[in-house]
Amino acid sequence: MKRFSRRQLLGILGTGAVAGAATPWVRSTQSQQNHTDSPVKLQYNTSATAHVFSLSVMSGDPSPSGVVLWTRIAPSAYQQGKSLFFQVAQDARFAETVLEGDIDAREIGPEHDYTIQVDLDGQLQADTRYYYRFIYDGTTSRTGRCRTTPAPDQAVQNLCFGVITCQDYTNGYYGAFRSLGDRDDIDWIIHLGDFIYESAGDPRFQSLPFEDRCIILPSNTTVALDLADYRHIYRTYRSDLDFQHCLEQHTFIQIWDDHEIANDCYWDATRDTLGAPDHPYTKDPEYGNDPALLRRLAIDARQAWREYVPARVPTDFSARHPHELTQIYRSFRFGNLTELFLTDERSYRSPHPCGEEELGGRYTPIGCKTYKASDQTMLGEKQRDWLLAGALESNAQWKVWGNEVLMTSLSLGRKSNSVPLLVDGWDGFQTERKLIAEALHQNKEENLVVLSGDLHTSVVAHLKIDYDKKASPFIATEFMTTSLTSAGLTEQAGGQFGSALSGLPSAVGQLVRGTNPHIVLFDTSHQGYAILEITPEKCLWDIHAVDKNTPDGAITDQRLHRYERTSGNPLVRESTAPVTTP
Repeated sequence: MKRFSRRQLLGILGTGAVAGAATPWVRSTQSQQNHTDSPVKLQYNTSATAHVFSLSVMSGDPSPSGVVLWTRIAPSAYQQGKSLFFQVAQDARFAETVLEGDIDAREIGPEHDYTIQVDLDGQLQADTRYYYRFIYDGTTSRTGRCRTTPAPDQAVQNLCFGVITCQDYTNGYYGAFRSLGDRDDIDWIIHLGDFIYESAGDPRFQSLPFEDRCIILPSNTTVALDLADYRHIYRTYRSDLDFQHCLEQHTFIQIWDDHEIANDCYWDATRDTLGAPDHPYTKDPEYGNDPALLRRLAIDARQAWREYVPARVPTDFSARHPHELTQIYRSFRFGNLTELFLTDERSYRSPHPCGEEELGGRYTPIGCKTYKASDQTMLGEKQRDWLLAGALESNAQWKVWGNEVLMTSLSLGRKSNSVPLLVDGWDGFQTERKLIAEALHQNKEENLVVLSGDLHTSVVAHLKIDYDKKASPFIATEFMTTSLTSAGLTEQAGGQFGSALSGLPSAVGQLVRGTNPHIVLFDTSHQGYAILEITPEKCLWDIHAVDKNTPDGAITDQRLHRYERTSGNPLVRESTAPVTTP
């Protein structure tokens, strides 16, 4: 069993061996010494677990030799000068402890809202499931379960990922998280963003009747204005017991979308600040659209995300510019079978090509053609080059791109007369989308799968180089997972018009597929999650619907569809009839 001290931790950090070593509260652990003695008791108090570790535990960012562990000490249980211990074992009873260590008391406190992250990269075995827990003042946390990735050269026959997005706490209950937490077949969970919503009571997103899920922000507003508001939202979301169950059982890999920061946000390069078209700092005369305030808002949002999301990314909390605080685009390798690339599509993107009004700007931009402009960028040049270089140089059989927003074209009309419906997605950045597609096609990349979220809709589509040309080749497959709880088109329309629009889902799906023949499925009717299973021969996409209206009791988890594509062929087909998952 490995045992290490704070002095050894600091020695490691001093060598610069850890990504993000400038972040003092994230600790990597290495020690060549073996110890049989332990500073923590063999008998622990569990009666105070919910009080001391009120937000339980979580793991993230797996590598072949580690994961990042997370917990938080409740302020009411915090004792100045008291250290925190952790243990990692091969069994849930901790009879075979393989690693333990301590976090010095000086690293715990209000500076990072009493959150703690421990990076175990370099300490564990590849492709292995472990159990972990924290001990504070004689009280043990609930036990978490984590998993490392296969070694890069390891032959892998099967991978299984849960895929989720858009989990508005105020818009429903987390039965989908309970169901995901109960599944033993999932290796890791990919979260594509909107882990939180920065708004609390915005009638456009949160007008549904879940009164026991309301959030009152410290600023007493309907949208986060500062770090205290963001932290409060994360704490509220993480207090949900179904959510905690899923976080305890699976290791997460995640990126952010807009709502971790501000609705439909982008980067205003002209003013070198956050673009937040709906935020009070932009719209309210009291704040004067002040670029300094918006820059501070972006910093606060990123700090809260880094505090509450375990991730192995370089971070400098003293940074005065959001882009210097952290960079979250990164990749994960799963043996010889798969490499996953996660991109950040909010921090570097251009403003919306047709202005910031919802109708005529971000949506249905009739009369505007600037979404085809060559200077429109979703990723920024540096990130785009990183993505293409990684995908084209990788020798993994399958490449998976974790992409926040809809990649395929979604339009009305055909060919040169088509009008995109949503330029907040890749339809607003068509030159860059085509550049990426052409690079992949020219380099004969045959096994790219693009995962996306954001639209609160299940979408299966064939990706093309040029959507205005019928003969343009298909180059990849897109799988979009629906929201976990956030209201979709059908639900929002039903809230306004009731049963008068009961046939809307079917009509919308038919209209979309009729005018967008590259789209195989467009389902706006359900919330839930998806399962991505990858083997050397094929890739399977299962779409699950879970009722978000049930706070307690039995959870109905229904598999609605299964889609399949084979290696070397980007075309997909529905492979089985709908079945209900036990």
